[in-house]
Amino acid sequence: MSQRAHVTSVEALELFRSQLIVYVEKLTGATDDVNDEVMRTRVWLANDQLQHLQAQARRQAKVLEMAQQELFSSRISTLEPSTLDRQLAVRKAKLALDETLNKLTTVKKWNRQFESEVAPLAKQVEKLRTMLGTDMEKAVMFLTQAINTLDDYARIKAPTTNPIAASENPVPENPPS
Repeated sequence: MSQRAHVTSVEALELFRSQLIVYVEKLTGATDDVNDEVMRTRVWLANDQLQHLQAQARRQAKVLEMAQQELFSSRISTLEPSTLDRQLAVRKAKLALDETLNKLTTVKKWNRQFESEVAPLAKQVEKLRTMLGTDMEKAVMFLTQAINTLDDYARIKAPTTNPIAASENPVPENPPS
């Protein structure tokens, strides 16, 4: 009979535990990145992009107004025979302003819909993050405890029973009084 217990899967448990730890760390980082990206997108839509497009629309409205004034001036002036260049400038400024206003309308629509579209998905990511922080941490602790228990068990020496020694020193059934 062997002097040690035969435990052969402790190394497999240790490998699984170490891979689980690496997986949890990577997935935790990924969920944090997703949460950060959702927050950045929310801020970009609500503040940065909205303000940028509003300022751009104001500038383009001024350019359009100036182009219209120049066209009007050239029409009433007898010195300038052609107003074609002025008409093209007005048309170009109007197209640029319309494009910016369309973008602004789209960004405002995205702003209104962002929470209803993204919030359920972000909530699922947050649930995954919570599960990683609690359940997977418990799983790693359980594996650590199982590995330690199996290591302790593997170190225990098996009891030795020698059948010859047991027959040489029999225990008397009725001890002498």
